[in-house]
Amino acid sequence: MLSIRLKSVYSCPAEAVSEEIPLPQGWTLSWHQYETLKVLRDPNIDVVFNTAMTGDGKSLAAYLNILQSDCAAIALYPTNALASDQESQVDDYIAKFQPSNAPRVNRLSGTGLEIYAENEGLRKSSAIASRAGQSEVLITNPDIFHYLHRGAYLTDHDTPDKLWNRIDKDFDLFIFDEFHVFAAPQIASVLNTMMLIKATNRRKKSLFLSATPSQSLLNRLDAAGFRYREINPINEGKYQFPETQAEAEALLADHWRQVAHSIDLAFVSVEPTSKASEEWLKENQEQILSQFLEHPDSKGAIILNSIAAVKRLTPIFRQYFAQHDLTVRENTGLSGAQEKAESLSADLVIGTSTIDVGVDFKINFLIFESSDAGNFIQRLGRLGRHEKNSHGVLFDGFRAYALVPNFFVERLFAGKEAVLADGEVCDRIHFQTLIRAKYRQINNFEGYYKRWGAVQSVSLGRQLSHHAVKSQYEGSVQQFQQACEKVFDTRFGQIFGHMKAWAKEWQTLSSQKSGSPIVEDAKSFRGSSPLQCGLYDLTEANERDRFKTYDLPGILGNLEIEMWSKAAFLETLKETAERTRQPIAKGRFKHCLGFMKLRSYREERLNWKFTYPGDLQPIADAYKVQVLLGLQVWQPDNPWVSSINQRLKKQALVCYVLRKPVREVRLRLQLPMHFQIYPISDLNSVHDAIAPYSVAFGQSALLIDTLAHRFRNEGGEIWVA
Repeated sequence: MLSIRLKSVYSCPAEAVSEEIPLPQGWTLSWHQYETLKVLRDPNIDVVFNTAMTGDGKSLAAYLNILQSDCAAIALYPTNALASDQESQVDDYIAKFQPSNAPRVNRLSGTGLEIYAENEGLRKSSAIASRAGQSEVLITNPDIFHYLHRGAYLTDHDTPDKLWNRIDKDFDLFIFDEFHVFAAPQIASVLNTMMLIKATNRRKKSLFLSATPSQSLLNRLDAAGFRYREINPINEGKYQFPETQAEAEALLADHWRQVAHSIDLAFVSVEPTSKASEEWLKENQEQILSQFLEHPDSKGAIILNSIAAVKRLTPIFRQYFAQHDLTVRENTGLSGAQEKAESLSADLVIGTSTIDVGVDFKINFLIFESSDAGNFIQRLGRLGRHEKNSHGVLFDGFRAYALVPNFFVERLFAGKEAVLADGEVCDRIHFQTLIRAKYRQINNFEGYYKRWGAVQSVSLGRQLSHHAVKSQYEGSVQQFQQACEKVFDTRFGQIFGHMKAWAKEWQTLSSQKSGSPIVEDAKSFRGSSPLQCGLYDLTEANERDRFKTYDLPGILGNLEIEMWSKAAFLETLKETAERTRQPIAKGRFKHCLGFMKLRSYREERLNWKFTYPGDLQPIADAYKVQVLLGLQVWQPDNPWVSSINQRLKKQALVCYVLRKPVREVRLRLQLPMHFQIYPISDLNSVHDAIAPYSVAFGQSALLIDTLAHRFRNEGGEIWVA
């Protein structure tokens, strides 16, 4: 096993902080925090990127101006768990800073919005307006922010700008956190919303955290007329990596702040297969346990890519660790609120989520998988942020194991091209550069912006031309259209023509008079979920947390289920809410494909594939996004598959079909690990051992379209530049 040591990291203090910026007793600002505050107050800057390292206080940089003035902000976080964590963080800032204006903080999630609207007897649009009107800091997710600008919560009697006009005027700052997790469709959506705000209101500020802006993004901001500034402490030399205790003490004496402790990082080389990491963990339980026996005050986390792997491993580790009075908990997207809360007091947490790890759950031991370079850096960044555990006991060192494919380890350590040596001491900046250079490169779907980004633009532009608001936004329509056409390098007329063609095809297929599922996916923030199912999770101890959603492909491969009716599912939900006297949001189950009881997680994944009742070759040879009916699932070992197919074959699915097996498509198109593309056969190939076709749905289909459309020759081959 090869290993290196990462040096500790110290962050530069701000110089000459104005006396007009009151700080709590004993507090100082980092260089990047003060620079962010100054730039946010600069009337000549519209967009700010803060690229400080994980653990260096980017959240305080984001909210500092709100704590010092009458600035109001909407903060957007990609997960509800992260939004909840940040709500607590902001409340803590307010308690410590004691600002004279006492800003009100509220959080708005999809489930919270539904429950609030029901309790107050309001429509969702009124509930959003009410919560926004009572907030100086509104914490929500980018999905809700996107949908309120699309008019998703309005009725036909409302004006298109009923919500966003007021909200865009009332709030001065829009904060986008964890921006690095956004893919091209989400970035296009953010750009569209920013251009809409700019065209219809006075200039606002946008702050992007955890985002290193690409030149492509900066070019688009230039095209839209935004003035931007990057706060980059790395490029400015504002981090130091002391090698000796004397150097560290000298930095502390000069008020440099330690943001990360040194870490012993070992690379565990595993085969690039789905269960390789899981098997290594099972085989090395004793070695993992030794960390806690030899270092009794340790707290640890195992962060994996697969929820099913977490579910299988947690009971194994829980039983093994219990023999030594050590506790093990899980933390995944399917974990209930109670399980997540209890995980904060565990000795070892196994999960897929990093929200609490390294924040509320302070650790000195980490084992992690990763899906790409950014994911590797983000997960490793959860370690070494605290010198003490939650009981105030000093950690006596920090150790991490990276479970990575064997070819990646070879790129780092083997042969003439090796960039690291076993036992080497390395600083974080140099190490992160190596990880980004040597990890598997994934596609950034640059072609998405030109091909699909302006579909949403056209939809927003039509809102501005609505008869009820047309006179109010007469000058804004042209400004918005010109900006969008420059940013996405297209013409509204061309996009509108495509939209009419898709609507006509949909009318022929479905006999519906308007609309198109393709347009809906292109307009949405994350895409539709036509394969999403409602699950009643019998493995969940807390009955209120048993009502969940899960996509059908994951169910087919990983779960032991029993089919259930929608009526029985919703009746159980209603009865549980009444008995516990706590509301349970049910809106997310409205459009589920089916309903099931989750009984257990499979030890081994079951093979399955989609099937099409006709010939797929002409569909694949069309090289375009299409809406298909009649798809089913082939899985002989699943007794419930016929019930699933009864529902699935009636579902209209936005698809892109490729005449290549999934593995080949993934490799050639450099798709991200969790990209949703699946095997599919037709009548001529249903019994083939390997399905000769691949299919992507919804927004994934649009992304594939930008690659397959571009990298094909007359023979139908797909090549990556």
